[in-house]
Amino acid sequence: MNGRNEENLKKLLEKLLNSEDAEQFERDVLEGEQILREYSAPEPDKQLIANIKADIARAILRKKTRRTYYEAAVAAAAVILLAIVGVKLFKQNATKPERFVAASIIPAAVWESEGLAADDENIAALTAEIEEVESEILAVKSGENGGNGLTDLEKLEMELVEINSSFWEG
Repeated sequence: MNGRNEENLKKLLEKLLNSEDAEQFERDVLEGEQILREYSAPEPDKQLIANIKADIARAILRKKTRRTYYEAAVAAAAVILLAIVGVKLFKQNATKPERFVAASIIPAAVWESEGLAADDENIAALTAEIEEVESEILAVKSGENGGNGLTDLEKLEMELVEINSSFWEG
């Protein structure tokens, strides 16, 4: 202990203890420090140090291996996700041109005609179904067909949705 620390220790001990006890306590502390300086701590065994270093190296290797597995799993998941998205987009892109091609099969003369439904049998059939559903809906709204109007109306709307979806499917 240097001189200043000894003075600070002495002042602190005098505040806590009486002067005789403070001096005795100070001597004990100084003797303890002297003993620690004379007898330094023994060095650890070289084999013990080598074992500790080997344990640390194994733990680090396990951690790196685990991290490598996690990185590989994340990379595999990303590849799978990209493949799924790619397939979905490919399927969507593959179906869009088919619809365009199907629309181009109808001759230009049919598109330019005044009676499109009269020129194509499929369109005529769908137009007739739509008109029939429309008339049924109007009948249900006006209450002409009797029965539970709300249930019939719902049925007709579902039929209309079905017809509409089948029209766009081709």
